Amino acid sequence: MLRVLLAGGGTAGHINPALAIASIIKQHRSDAEFLYAGTPNGMESKLVPKAGYNFAPIKVSGFQRKLTLKNIARNAKAAAYLATAGHRARQIISEFKPDIVIGTGGYVSGPIVMQAARMGIPTAIHEQNAFPGITTKLLSKRVDHVMLTVEEATEYLPKGITYTVTGLPVRQGFMSKNKADAKKELGFDNNMCILSWGGSLGAGRINETVADLIAWHTQKGLNINHIHSYGGMGKDTFEKDLAEKDVDFKNNPRLIVKEYIHNMDTCTAAADLIICRAGASAISELEALGRASILVPSPIVAGNHQYHNAMVLGKAGAAIVIEQKDLTSELLISRVEELFNNRAKLDSIACKAGSMFVKDTPDRIYSVIEGLIK
Repeated sequence: MLRVLLAGGGTAGHINPALAIASIIKQHRSDAEFLYAGTPNGMESKLVPKAGYNFAPIKVSGFQRKLTLKNIARNAKAAAYLATAGHRARQIISEFKPDIVIGTGGYVSGPIVMQAARMGIPTAIHEQNAFPGITTKLLSKRVDHVMLTVEEATEYLPKGITYTVTGLPVRQGFMSKNKADAKKELGFDNNMCILSWGGSLGAGRINETVADLIAWHTQKGLNINHIHSYGGMGKDTFEKDLAEKDVDFKNNPRLIVKEYIHNMDTCTAAADLIICRAGASAISELEALGRASILVPSPIVAGNHQYHNAMVLGKAGAAIVIEQKDLTSELLISRVEELFNNRAKLDSIACKAGSMFVKDTPDRIYSVIEGLIK
């Protein structure tokens, strides 16, 4: 039996890769047993048991750099957690007796992976972003192997580490639909289809500029199909904004406007152009499907990592990157109009994005793991 201890949390960007790695291992080792270590109040405490894996809670939180009264209290709590995290990590490891420990980022993976390394257990970490998180930077010198989504991440890591560029696992079934079938399923014709979204919570600036974009192409009568998810942030404003711009999205067969998109696999497959943030998972899915995109990196993420993610594609001509501080309705409309009128350029961007996809990610990840457990 192979016993695997996984650690990662805080955001879906750390949790989903860990669950994907577990699935990859199970495909090769049906006898594998898994335990997932995460924070008791984080997203992982709900997502991991729902996925069918045993969960071991460990209290860890990050320190806040900006000193406010609220953050001083948070830092006091973080210090208290840090004082007990090593003992709890050792307890989890001693009881489960893993053959390998794999961290996928977030503060919670720090004490678990560090303690496993001290105990001589094979360790690996996976970094999703082009700009590595602080936990990856700290652990990269201690673990046996570092798995990276992109080569560019090595610029920010210590020299001499053992690493493999594995890519990032894409959700199973995400590439099962072709563009024509997906458009038909949504009730669209074969004309240009735009998908835009700013994350599950939404993004105010993206919502504002996309509302103007929708008004522009509908009032001009352009043959553009458009799907937009405005998220929780636009719940009270986005539909009103369209109404003020005389856009009747409810009776326009070319428009799908919702707070949240539940059939994202179909909508992404149908899209010719995607306007979105630049999280690691979104980037990998754009590459997997070979889709052109206009990327607006979130400026409020750790280390500005979305900007670094976006620029990997931007420098390769595989996406158009607009920083949020530069995003205006006029600029967004001009970029979309250019691509609408120049399908050769749209197709070229899509082709370049597709060429960057690491097709054998599962094999590369299991190869690293297999090498360590042997």
